[in-house]
Amino acid sequence: MDCTDNRNDLARGRRLAAALATMLILAFVAAASVTAVLPGVARADGDPASDVLATQSLFLPQDAGIPLAQQGQLARLLADAASSGYPIRVALIASSSDLGSVTELWRQPETYARFLDQELSLIYHGPLLVVMPNGFGLGGSSAAVLATGRATLASVRIGTGAASLGTAALTAVQHLAASAGDDLTIPPATAGTSRSGAGDVIPAIAFGIGVVVIALAWTASLRARPPRFARERAAR
Repeated sequence: MDCTDNRNDLARGRRLAAALATMLILAFVAAASVTAVLPGVARADGDPASDVLATQSLFLPQDAGIPLAQQGQLARLLADAASSGYPIRVALIASSSDLGSVTELWRQPETYARFLDQELSLIYHGPLLVVMPNGFGLGGSSAAVLATGRATLASVRIGTGAASLGTAALTAVQHLAASAGDDLTIPPATAGTSRSGAGDVIPAIAFGIGVVVIALAWTASLRARPPRFARERAAR
């Protein structure tokens, strides 16, 4: 009887180990899937902004220092612009490190806008705005539209401070949309509104997945191998 119980326990242990390994694999796959849909953050590759703007409307690097409420304003304004018929993609470049391997284009917003336009040419063909501390860059439109856009932005100033790039981007998008015939209202800043970056969300998701995996494994263990004292009581 003891030998049979030992063999059964061993078999159950192997099945539990296989089940746990499967659940861990699924957890990693789920975490990778979540990472793919989260807002992009700057990475040290060829051109981080083009990677993000290929699928999203806003490139907002972590070092930009944009207040959370202002991040929400930008996200809502770009969504309003798209729904009103003026989709535009915006890249905020706060430092040379946000340019990846093309750091020579730092403080050259117009040149970088043209570069970014070429990078996105196979995917995106709409208006494109680059915001750097020293000015704006435009791309994705005809020469006449670009000239109108530059004239429109000539009066927009970029100040100093953590919120300066965000404020300039909000005003620039509003002015550009107006020049195209779409009147947009900048959404009010809401305290506590945020677009959490991948660096903040992923650890929480990974922790939650880990807790679920442990709970499932413990439940499976209890079901597959009842407490030994119960077997001994039944044998009596």
